[in-house]
Parts: sequence; structure tokens; C-alpha cells
Amino acid sequence: MESTSKSLPYNSKESSLSGWVNGLLGVLIFSGSLPATKMAILDFDPIFLTVARAAIAGLLGLSILFIYKEKRPIRQQIFPLMIVALGVVVGYPLLSALALQYVTSAHSMVFIGLLPLCTAIFGVLRGSDRPHPAFWLFSILGSLLVVGFAFAQGISASPKGDLLMLLAIILCGLGYAEGAKLSKTLGGWQVISWALVISMPFTAPLMFFLMPSSLELISAPAWIGLAYVTLFSMLIGFIFWYRGLAQGGIAAVGQLQLLQPFFGLALAATLLGEKVDSNMLFVTAGVILCVAGSRKFTK
Repeated sequence: MESTSKSLPYNSKESSLSGWVNGLLGVLIFSGSLPATKMAILDFDPIFLTVARAAIAGLLGLSILFIYKEKRPIRQQIFPLMIVALGVVVGYPLLSALALQYVTSAHSMVFIGLLPLCTAIFGVLRGSDRPHPAFWLFSILGSLLVVGFAFAQGISASPKGDLLMLLAIILCGLGYAEGAKLSKTLGGWQVISWALVISMPFTAPLMFFLMPSSLELISAPAWIGLAYVTLFSMLIGFIFWYRGLAQGGIAAVGQLQLLQPFFGLALAATLLGEKVDSNMLFVTAGVILCVAGSRKFTK
């Protein structure tokens, strides 16, 4: 894991391809986040889960920064890091965990379909991305395919859960875009590590204050869920994701998130034996075409 504190040349074709590979790895890791969160909140309070995953991951991130002797962020990078922390360290994990008390993980996939579009919008507002008009057509079409597929599955609605998920997606898109922009000068894994460290004065004390009175009553699935969202969703996934966004472009690589619900369903089919029907394969093919189209018209 080399240091990437200085500015990197992200405009070459090789960097663009690497960005898509890194972004895809990040999406694969994030695909298990909502199911793992759903498992964890069976026994853990959502607020405790949020601060615990951030505090533990922050300790790991601090250790990595110390081992590689990374320089502290400069003053101009502190505020962007705070935005990253607000979006992906606290905001999205907390709001999505609260939402999953009212809706199923399948229902939450409706909103994951909106995340690429949200990320692209913030990439334009906060970064230098200026995609071709055709990019927006493919982006919107892909989002509609995912949302339409989710609704076709006969999901139930909860206004409170829907509002929480919508706010979670907005904060997540902001955190993704801001982190990708910062990754170009600070480095991908450094961004999420420093964002976690900055959050620790808030998350670590709350973790101990909100800790369950009896850990013996926590089930194995809840522990597995906590371990996954801490190690993979909160740290390892972002190492690939932020680097991918910085290399390939926030708006372009962000479209890979359209595949996240289908990766999640594929994992369910493989691990839980759930049926994958022809409609799912058809919609997945359509989404892949939209991702390919958006990549073609990135600039």
C-alpha cells in the first residue's frame, strides 16, 4: 500500500481502466453492507452500530497511517475531510441503519439505484466533472431500471423508512464525491482513514457509552454483521472505491453503483439459495448497457 499523498496523473487511459477496476471491487464489497447492517441491528442499537463501526475502523485506520508514516492533512484538507466524515462515516451508516428498522434490505435497494445519479450531481457541484449530456441520459435510465425492478418485486412502503433512506443517499453521494476529489491529492485510503480518525473524538466515547449491558446476549449473526460493516464497508471498500472514483472520474465510475443491488441479489442466490429469475437477468443486462453507455460519454 504505497503512499499517494501527492497529486497523481488520473487522466491517462490506463488510469481510467484502473479506476473502473478499483471501483468495481469497491461496489462488490459494498454490496454486502445493507444485508450485514440488517443482521447487526437485530441485536445492536442502530446508533451504537454506527459509532462502533466507525470507532473500530478509525483505530485500524490510525494504525495504518502510523505504520506508513503518513503526513497529517494540511489545513485546507480538514473541512473536506469533515464533509467525508459527515457523509460516509456517520450520516449514511446511521440513517440507513435507522431506516432498516422500518423497511427490508430489498426495499432499500430502491434508493441504492439513485446513488450513482446523486454522486454524479455532487461530482459536478463539488468537483470538476463535466459529463457529456448523453451521460445523464444513460445515468437516469439506469437509475430508473434499478428502481423499477425493485418496485416490481412487490416491496412494501414505509414513509419514515423511505425518508431516512433518501437522506442517507444524499449524504452518501456528497461523501463519495468529496472523498474522490480529495483522493487526487491525499490518496484514496488516506482519505477514509483520516475521516475516520477525525470522527473518533465523537464516535469512540459514544461507543463505550452506548455499549449493550450484556454482550453475551448478542447473537452470532449480529456479530458477523458488525464485523463486516466495520472492516469491509467502513474501511477496505473505501480504499478501492475512492481510488477508483479519483482515477476514472466521479460521475463515470459512480455509475457502477447501479450494479450493487444485483450483486447483492447474486450473493443471496449463491449463499442463501434464493431464486434468480429471467427478469433479474434482463434488467441486469440493461443496467450493464447503461453503465457502458455512461462510460462512453463521460467527457
